[in-house]
Amino acid sequence: MTWAVVAAVVVALALGATAGVGRAEEPGYAKAVTCSACHGFGGNSRVEAVPILAGMAPAYFKKAIEDYAAGRRVSAEMEPFAKQVTLLGVDELAAFFAAQRRAPVASRPDRDAAERGRAAAGPCASCHGAQGQGDQAKVIPRIAGQQAAYLRNQLLLFKADKRSPGDEAVTKMKAALKEIPDAALADLAAYYSGLR
Repeated sequence: MTWAVVAAVVVALALGATAGVGRAEEPGYAKAVTCSACHGFGGNSRVEAVPILAGMAPAYFKKAIEDYAAGRRVSAEMEPFAKQVTLLGVDELAAFFAAQRRAPVASRPDRDAAERGRAAAGPCASCHGAQGQGDQAKVIPRIAGQQAAYLRNQLLLFKADKRSPGDEAVTKMKAALKEIPDAALADLAAYYSGLR
């Protein structure tokens, strides 16, 4: 373990203690420390390119971890951590993050971009719901209140078929995204990021 990782864990623990997130006796609390270095303690990321895990549906968390660990969702950063999560107990960590309260994102999206995104969000609502809450039964994630930069990056990856290639569940979404200009993807991300 490098000193940078140790320092990040210590800082995350200190921030978590002051924020009152979780309790040491809560199942998954100690195991979530590894994730907190990037995702924020309790899964409330303050880094725009890193997704918020707090409040994430357990089935979606588990699918994402399994896809990263198997290399189906390519990420040099996440693959080793996903493999570690499978060893630590993906179900326990999924339950821990699902139980955490999602804090509002730190940055506020541009109002004009969010309004343009709202006007263009019709196709997204058919799967993610009118308010971006997702569908747990269909393992469709909540995108409301997620980091705008993260959402935009994921949309671009889907559009280029670099995200979850071969995943039949997202084939319809990828086809729809091909018709949307890249600038409009930033607007959609701004809109959904601003929803609660």
